[in-house]
Amino acid sequence: MLDELKKIEKKALKALEDAEDEAELQSWNTAHLGRKSALMDVFTQMSRLGKEERPQVGRRANEVKIALETAFDARAGEIKRLVVEGSLKGEKLDVTLPGRRVKRGRLHPITQTMRRIYNIFAEMGFQVYRSRDVETDEYNFELLNFPKHHPARDMQDSFYTNKEGIILRTHTSPGQIHAMREFAPEPVRFILPGMCYRYEQVTTRSEMQFTQVEGLAVGKNITFGDLKGTLADFARRFFGQNVRSRFRASYFPFTEPSAEMDIECFVCGGDGCSVCKHTGWLEILGSGMVHPTVLRNGGYDPKVYSGFAFGMGPERLTMLRHGIDDIRYFWRNDMRFLEQF
Repeated sequence: MLDELKKIEKKALKALEDAEDEAELQSWNTAHLGRKSALMDVFTQMSRLGKEERPQVGRRANEVKIALETAFDARAGEIKRLVVEGSLKGEKLDVTLPGRRVKRGRLHPITQTMRRIYNIFAEMGFQVYRSRDVETDEYNFELLNFPKHHPARDMQDSFYTNKEGIILRTHTSPGQIHAMREFAPEPVRFILPGMCYRYEQVTTRSEMQFTQVEGLAVGKNITFGDLKGTLADFARRFFGQNVRSRFRASYFPFTEPSAEMDIECFVCGGDGCSVCKHTGWLEILGSGMVHPTVLRNGGYDPKVYSGFAFGMGPERLTMLRHGIDDIRYFWRNDMRFLEQF
């Protein structure tokens, strides 16, 4: 049996030298180290040997197996090196070919719009004030002149938490109370950006979560004319110097009087089209003079101080500016859409 092992080793090593590629290597491995190989057959026959011969044959069989496995690994490395060398010699590298452009990350279109809004209002003297996303019912509704069971609460379906009186804010307006209480009785001029949440049906024009930018200015002798001038100037800076705007009477519990602001449709030039629903105008925000009750809740005497507030949706502004017809595009993470900005 020991002579047989010697012949097996010699024959296997000779065959390994003749292997020239990976396919021949795999065939060699199956033939000489596989379960049906002559070497494995020796291990199978070990039980038939005598007690004195069995240890010697077993030890020698293991030595042959280790030697063949080592030789296989060495030959495999050598063949791989030869393949690489042949590839380098046979192939040419054209260093004049242009490289592939590295894809760079981009700001989300809503982030771009938010930054543009920040810059415009910063030039007007407004500072950024941030408030929390999780609010109390008191700050989100009651202090903004939404008493309990007020019908205007139905305009904003809320996400309620397990803790009574704690909700996800439905608008950024609660930040008005936080800002006024922090700085009263000093004059303030803030924009309050952030995410809002409403339990609404998701459609092409509405989402369950969306961004808002609230505006607030409180001081002495502030008039509706100041509000109109500020927002008309914003519209010109954001949409272009030739844009026309108008104000329409509206209702919000926390402002009185209240108004919504439209700009002339830049698609049809005011003639009427499907984008503006054939009215020639596009709504961009809501606004009004801060209600005396809200001023009082914020720490200001409404007999001495007055103020204006407004709220706009960056998603809607982005849709109008770029002609986007579905608000859901902003949240789908579709690179084909996002890479356009």
